[in-house]
Amino acid sequence: MSTIAINTFITLDGVAQGPGGPEEDRTGGFEHGGWTVPHFTAQLGEIIGAWHANPGALLLGRRTYDIFAGYWPHLPADHEEAGMAKILNDTPKYVASRTATSLTWQNSTLLGADVPGAVAELKKRDLGEIQVLGSVELAQTLIEHDLIDEFRLAVFPVFLGTGKRLFGDGAVPTGLELVSATTTDAGVVGCVYRRVGKPSYGSFGV
Repeated sequence: MSTIAINTFITLDGVAQGPGGPEEDRTGGFEHGGWTVPHFTAQLGEIIGAWHANPGALLLGRRTYDIFAGYWPHLPADHEEAGMAKILNDTPKYVASRTATSLTWQNSTLLGADVPGAVAELKKRDLGEIQVLGSVELAQTLIEHDLIDEFRLAVFPVFLGTGKRLFGDGAVPTGLELVSATTTDAGVVGCVYRRVGKPSYGSFGV
């Protein structure tokens, strides 16, 4: 069996849309793209690097895939991010897309029309840790089908009020265990939560 971990950036109000730049994702008229950039420091890079260190496979939505495929395969060997580029280039990548018929980035495979079913089948294989990077719509689908084992969330000190949120209305109620939490010098909190089943409930009433 494999496990699935989501590695993503979110605002304090849970928005995960367009973290890397103004033109990354303007769906729905979103005008706040690039909200992570002023808070991204070397310390956060170390946290994220550790999260990404040992993927057995990657799960990507089409938009994230296209951004990554336009960048990581083209870095020179002496680039400061060459180590991460090698990891991402060499790792098997499974891509959810309604329109793509072929993929050009090495080690890439299209998932079928039944994405939750295809991902459930991947979990049955011995792939190790399958990581979801970015890909907020894909992440929402996997959360709705209770397929995520670990959430790695970099929570940024900003709220936006609009945009695609990681946890939508279809999210399955889930109890989580805090594995670790680290605050960076720029106020970003890197949190790792592990799924532990259904939430428990109680009452403060007399």
